[in-house]
Amino acid sequence: MLNKNQIAQRIAKEVKNGQYINLGIGIPTLVANYIPDNLEVVLQSENGLLGIGPFPSEKEIDPDLINAGKQTITMIKGSALFNSAESFAMIRGGHVQLTILGAMEVSETGDIANWKIPGKMVKGMGGAMDLVASAENIIVAMQHCSRDGQSKLLKKCTLPITGLQCVKKIVTDLAVIEILPEGGFKLLERAPGVSVDEIKSKTEGRLVIEGEVPEMQL
Repeated sequence: MLNKNQIAQRIAKEVKNGQYINLGIGIPTLVANYIPDNLEVVLQSENGLLGIGPFPSEKEIDPDLINAGKQTITMIKGSALFNSAESFAMIRGGHVQLTILGAMEVSETGDIANWKIPGKMVKGMGGAMDLVASAENIIVAMQHCSRDGQSKLLKKCTLPITGLQCVKKIVTDLAVIEILPEGGFKLLERAPGVSVDEIKSKTEGRLVIEGEVPEMQL
C-alpha cells in the first residue's frame, strides 16, 4: 500500500517533457518534488503562478509565495506571477495539458466528484470545474477507499459532480487504473504487497483485468 508521497512519486512518471501542468490541492502538490531532472515542465497554480519549483526548505520559505492550497512554494528561473483572471484564461483556453487533482469519488465512466459533501461547509468550488473541462489529460490522486472502508471507485458518483467523463487515469494507494473509453476501471499496476483480489474487493465499479498485473515500480 502506498503512502501519499509514493502516490505522488508514481504519478510523476506520467509527466511528459514540455507539458504545462496544474497540480490540485493535497496529494497532487507533492508531485512537484518527484518530477525527473531530465524533464522540462511548467507547473501552474490557478491563483496566478507559472513556474513552480519543489517545496522550500525552512531557509527558503517566502510567505508571499503560495500555491492555491495556501502552501509555501518556490519559483524556478523564468517564473511568472499574474492575477487569477489571467490564470483562468490560460486554463479555459486549453493551455494546460495535464491536470492532477484529488477526488472523493470517481465513476467507471470517468466522472469525478471532488468539490462538495452535502451538509458540510465548503469555501467554494475552486478551479476544479474549469480544469477538468479544459485540460487534455486528467489524472486523479486519491485513496482507494474512504475512512470507513467504502470504495471510492464507483459505478456512479453519489456526491455532487465536478466533471463528466473527463478522468483518464487514477493512482490510488492500491493501484494504477485507467478509465476505458467504453467505461470500466482497467487495472494496470498494483501497489507493492497488494493483491489483485484485494483491489477487486475494494472497487465497486467494473474492474477490468487482462493477464498478469505487474507490481508498480517507484
